[in-house]
Amino acid sequence: MKQLSSQEVRQMYLDFFQSKGHSVEPSASLVPVEDPTLLWINSGVATMKKYFDGSVVPQNPRMTNAQKSIRTNDIENVGKTARHHTMFEMLGNFSIGDYFKNEAIHWAWEFLTDKKWIGFDPKKLYVTVYPEDTETKRIWHEEVGLSLDHIIEIEDNFWDIGAGPCGPDSEIFYDRGESYNDVAQDDPENYPGGENERYLEIWNLVFSEFNHKPDNTYEPLPNKNIDTGMGLERMVSIIQDAPTNFETDLFLPIIHATEKMTNGKKYGENPAENISFKVIADHIRAVAFAIGDGALPSNEGRGYVLRRLLRRAVMHGKKLGIHEAFMYKLVPVVGKIMNSYYPEILKQQAFIEKVIRTEEERFHETINEGLQLLEELMDSIKKKGDKTVAGKDIFKLYDTFGFPVELTEEVAEDAGFNVDHKGFEVEMEAQRNRARSARSKTASMSVQSGLLTEIKEESLFTGYDHTQDQGTLLAIVANEKRVLSTSAGEAQLIFSKTPFYAEMGGQVADTGVLLGQNGERVANIVDVQKAPNGQPLHQVEVLKPLEEGQNYVLQVDAARRNKIIKNHTATHLLHRALKDVLGDHANQAGSLVAPTYLRFDFTHFGQITSEELTQMEKAVNEVIWNAIQVETVETDIETAKSMGAMALFGEKYGKDVRVVKVSDYSIELCGGVHVSNTSDIGIFKIVSESGVGAGVRRIEAVTSREAYELLHEEENRLKQIAQLVKSPQTKEVFSKVEQLQQQLKETQKEAESLAAKMASQQAGDIFKEVKEVQGIRYIAQTINVKDMNQLRQLADQWKQKQVSDVLVLGTAQEDKANLLVAMNQTANKKGLKAGELIKVIAPKINGGGGGRPDMAQAGGKNPAGLQEALQEVEKWLSLK
Repeated sequence: MKQLSSQEVRQMYLDFFQSKGHSVEPSASLVPVEDPTLLWINSGVATMKKYFDGSVVPQNPRMTNAQKSIRTNDIENVGKTARHHTMFEMLGNFSIGDYFKNEAIHWAWEFLTDKKWIGFDPKKLYVTVYPEDTETKRIWHEEVGLSLDHIIEIEDNFWDIGAGPCGPDSEIFYDRGESYNDVAQDDPENYPGGENERYLEIWNLVFSEFNHKPDNTYEPLPNKNIDTGMGLERMVSIIQDAPTNFETDLFLPIIHATEKMTNGKKYGENPAENISFKVIADHIRAVAFAIGDGALPSNEGRGYVLRRLLRRAVMHGKKLGIHEAFMYKLVPVVGKIMNSYYPEILKQQAFIEKVIRTEEERFHETINEGLQLLEELMDSIKKKGDKTVAGKDIFKLYDTFGFPVELTEEVAEDAGFNVDHKGFEVEMEAQRNRARSARSKTASMSVQSGLLTEIKEESLFTGYDHTQDQGTLLAIVANEKRVLSTSAGEAQLIFSKTPFYAEMGGQVADTGVLLGQNGERVANIVDVQKAPNGQPLHQVEVLKPLEEGQNYVLQVDAARRNKIIKNHTATHLLHRALKDVLGDHANQAGSLVAPTYLRFDFTHFGQITSEELTQMEKAVNEVIWNAIQVETVETDIETAKSMGAMALFGEKYGKDVRVVKVSDYSIELCGGVHVSNTSDIGIFKIVSESGVGAGVRRIEAVTSREAYELLHEEENRLKQIAQLVKSPQTKEVFSKVEQLQQQLKETQKEAESLAAKMASQQAGDIFKEVKEVQGIRYIAQTINVKDMNQLRQLADQWKQKQVSDVLVLGTAQEDKANLLVAMNQTANKKGLKAGELIKVIAPKINGGGGGRPDMAQAGGKNPAGLQEALQEVEKWLSLK
């Protein structure tokens, strides 16, 4: 067996299947594009779903890829087992209705055993098959020549995830030898396919030949498919004779870099510390790649996963004696390991490091906050005479506040408390069930349909140069059937030629009309989408009879199209401006190019300032005013990349691509329609900027007529304001408003001074109303002041006068009420705390509050409850 690096194994796999006529598909982003069923790309086939369900027909039915993937369902096992990972690479080869079992099996065997490739000893390989799949067993035995004792029938060898394509599978195992036995010889798990370390699964061949229908019946697929997966980490561990995946060149450099950050700790010397090294090495890979693909830490969805991974790694760093931010320092190590196939990590290193470091430093603050919450929790438990921290409280600290479970248990046990481990596990399992339930509500793959897939007639898009053209009607689909004619209702049409743009790349579809040869309108074209084989598929409202084979005139709504293309070119200019102002990490995360506005989503870690928005807006307008010619170049993908062309989010590009070039300012791969000169856009105006998700910002903008109308509206508002402030000219409005603000401030100061005097007079009477209970002097009164600020001023006077030990004041303004509690040192020394009293009386005004032992406040929406709240003070004091 050859000694190969992980880089060589990955490339060898792709080269092998390329030699078998497969196209190499690039590794897709870990963040799924237009697939709400997935939180992450979790397998090689996840990016192929559109081909398997027939919604898109691939240019080449044979494809191969090395796909980065994330799975977090077994996160607790990472570091404790030999092969659990959060991020891993799946090597796959796929056939969409082309070759099937025979080729898939023979090629797998050739790759694994031929000395030109991996060169495994055939005697060390075993396979499992589905008992009813006699054809697969026959191929392995009769054609490949595998002896029957190396073929194991297993009932679970049927790949099925609900509605959609499914079928039997065949797994390939490598026998690592007796030295890897971790179970007894007679253990029922000691066989290829069992839970053991000796027989390692390296490849799974899925023969997708059935549709699992919603009613749980199965029918043959219109096209039989092949979906295979080989785990790179496992494969490399065998080739490099590593005890676990972590002793390979994919992880060891990260582990060694982590060792240098500890105080002399070494991997391999202590089992518990080994787990920490493994967790850190695993998690930094997943986090670095996920952030590079646009995910950012947050409290929900995939952002929550990242936050959890980072915090878990930081806690393991603490176990190794690392008490400062350190994970970000491992990013360049990950980048160097993966650079041959994934150069994006080193390209985005600075941004990824910044995100991780910020998150680490925040977590160190969280640890301090969590310790305070835990201390308060243990105090309340102790007062109840209990000694157990309940599972639901451990879970709340973990789930709501991000406080690590291990730390909760360690601190509680050190303080002499028992820890409800079982209760915590019950809460965790309930959360897992909720997550599973939420996922199961969405189908993971569409049921394959052959109707549109079978329409293969070519259709030429002529809309780059025309808004009207004549085409032959090639296909009519009505009522989910292909028909020769239709006379009413809705239908989907494909023409030999069309100027209508099908929705793609954020640009909305064209609308317009279909005319007969006599110029009569025969249909309204309301939408255009891409058919599985790529043809523009026109959704129409039929007005007159339509017949396949007839010629028709297709007329785009030119005025609407003109607005759309202005916004589309402006989107390209904005994309460039964003990167220039914010940095190269500001990548497109979705867009919408409509007739009346444009929307652009992008990744960014932090807020956008008004100055930055002004810079972007000015940059775009400068390019518009410079009247630069917009060029389109059709070329191959490699030439386009060498030109520096940016790829748009979610787009899939073939060998030949279209480059939209605005001088050297903006160069993007784009199949959309654009203006011929930037001056056609007229003017660009940003309408709004906001956050729409974890680490994703959104800009909405308008151009041309809509921009003019927006500016005109703002001008009219300015004129109205000028009239209100009695300014003869709009340019003097600013100084006039400044004068009015200054006058208002002076008036407010006078009013506050007068109110303070009135409050002081009231206070003179209130401070005489001193009562006593249990040796504590207290005042509990309502007072007519305007807000909490004035209550605090009265509390300051009370401190100076020293007229009582406790002061409780309440005030009401319309539908709001405020309460303030103040206590002197005498009260505090007797164990009384303002924060505890406010929590007792605040519910009376339907509010809540808190504070320090000497001062606390609360607000509520029930002024009628103020008297009851004040009456509660004497009861509370009498119980102390």
